[in-house]
Amino acid sequence: MLPSFYSKMTFKEKVNQLLQTGLEEKPDLFLIELSVSDANKIMVTLDGDEGVQLQDCIDISRAIEHNLDREEHDFSLEVASVGVGSPLKLVRQYVKNIGRTLIVKLATTTIEAELTAATESHITLAWEAREPKKIGKGKETVQKEQQIPYTEIKEAIVTVTF
Repeated sequence: MLPSFYSKMTFKEKVNQLLQTGLEEKPDLFLIELSVSDANKIMVTLDGDEGVQLQDCIDISRAIEHNLDREEHDFSLEVASVGVGSPLKLVRQYVKNIGRTLIVKLATTTIEAELTAATESHITLAWEAREPKKIGKGKETVQKEQQIPYTEIKEAIVTVTF
C-alpha cells in the first residue's frame, strides 16, 4: 500500500519518487534523464560509476513498475543505460571517465585530449602537440594542459577505441 501523499502527486512526480527510491538502493547508479510523455511513456536513462548492467536496468524498472497502478494510469516504461558516444552531462560522468580520451567542443575549437581531472567547476585536459622549436628550425613535441570550465563546454564525448 502506497502512502496517502502519493495520491496528491502528479504521475511524473510519482515516477520520479519511485525512481529515486530505486536509485537509493543502488548508490553507484545515477540518473541522466527522466522523461514522461503526455501518453505516459516513461523513459529513464541511467549511468553508473562502474557502468550499468542489464540487471541494474531490470531492478530500476521493477522499482517503478511494481509500485504504479495500471488501473489508475496506463503507461509504458523503458529503462536504459546511457549510450556509447552520448555527450557527458553530469560532473559525476566526467569523474568516472578520468584517464580516458574526450572530444570536447568549445565555442571556437575542438580539443581531443586525455581527461586528467574533474572538479565541481571545471575539467583538466592534457595532450601532446607539435610546435615550432623556440630556438632553431623544426618542431618539437610539447605537453599541453588546459583547464576548461563546464560553462564553456558545448559538448564532450568519450572516444571509443578498438
